[in-house]
Amino acid sequence: MQIWLGVLVILVMVYLLAKRYETRMVLFGAGMVMAIIAGNPMGAFASFTKALQDWRIMEPIVAAMGFAMVARVTTCDKHLIGVLANSLRKAGPLLIPAAVFVTAAVNSSLTSAAGVAAAVGSILIPLLMAAGVHPSAAASAVMAGTFGSNYNPGHVHTVLVAELAKKTSMDVLAVQSLPLTIALVIGAVSLTAVTYYLKENKGYEMKTSQAASDLDGLKINYLYALIPMLPLLILILGNTVVPIVKMPVSHAMLIGVLAALVVTRSNPAKISEAFFKGFGESFGQIFGVIVTAFVFVDGMNALGLIKALISVMTTSPAIAKLAAALGPWVLAVISGSGEAASIAFNKAVSVHASQFGLDTIHMGSMATLSGAIGRTMSAISGATIICAGFAGINPLEIGKRNAPGMVIALIVTYLILMH
Repeated sequence: MQIWLGVLVILVMVYLLAKRYETRMVLFGAGMVMAIIAGNPMGAFASFTKALQDWRIMEPIVAAMGFAMVARVTTCDKHLIGVLANSLRKAGPLLIPAAVFVTAAVNSSLTSAAGVAAAVGSILIPLLMAAGVHPSAAASAVMAGTFGSNYNPGHVHTVLVAELAKKTSMDVLAVQSLPLTIALVIGAVSLTAVTYYLKENKGYEMKTSQAASDLDGLKINYLYALIPMLPLLILILGNTVVPIVKMPVSHAMLIGVLAALVVTRSNPAKISEAFFKGFGESFGQIFGVIVTAFVFVDGMNALGLIKALISVMTTSPAIAKLAAALGPWVLAVISGSGEAASIAFNKAVSVHASQFGLDTIHMGSMATLSGAIGRTMSAISGATIICAGFAGINPLEIGKRNAPGMVIALIVTYLILMH
């Protein structure tokens, strides 16, 4: 009886997420209700405390987001976007896929999908429209690149999967980078094909009022533009050809902060304030989702739901593989959030991957990418709404154009990671 009540709670949770109720509130509330049904209402509070103490997950995430805020305050992010935007102007018939990859490149260092949609979209969407690209296609191109954040070793999902697998973030990226890259290519090619089919690749005449760009009057400083990518370069080199600079993610992010201070000659107090502002926001926004997801998962544990789920999956590894691909994807499409879906699945199921005859990194990466792919084709995600706002269109237009490529990308990602 308890298990069926738990299933009902989960269905209500999915409904509330689809209706865009606050994610952390819904996850914590669902976990609390299940703990009460299990006869241990204080268990939810104990799970909350335990999750807060997991500094191994928290440290790289808050450091990465603190650095991202420093890059924004010093305008280093704008210079990086400016360099990439200048390259985009020379893309010619490859304008649409180039916009996807430019967005993904920026997103690899500034990991918030909504933040990148705002920073990049305000520049690239008017630029594409000025080149004759239809607003719907321009907005879709930027949106299609907003899961490049998974290249970042400090990204929440990379860190979580690494912790579950008892490996490093770079170990996860070694597995995840190929399917991620292929998924981005598929999304870009598919969107280009859709754009050409709809004849939206050229001929649009932009109104003067739409031509505003954050880059107007900006003199590009290439040293500034390098700063947002510096921690990523350090981590890649340290784990490949220059082992002497191998270091934790948080240390690379702090070096990036110090480099931004030296290069931009900003007020140290301003840099410190920006870093800890990003630090605090990530704790509340991103780590908060992880904490409440842990409460939700422990609620499922208390009712025996996870044990029952694992029992079903161990009878057929094929079911486990499909669940990793379809579960986070479906929830991300209907809720607009890839975070809650992937985090909850990885904490509840991927941690037991060996029982299904699977590798934790492969299963965790599948859940991570399926959630990101689902969010990228969702009409109600925050990043989609932001892109639609810059283009002056209905968000549904973005979802429709990106959906074919994202569905194909999901299938190919599944074939790479789960076989």
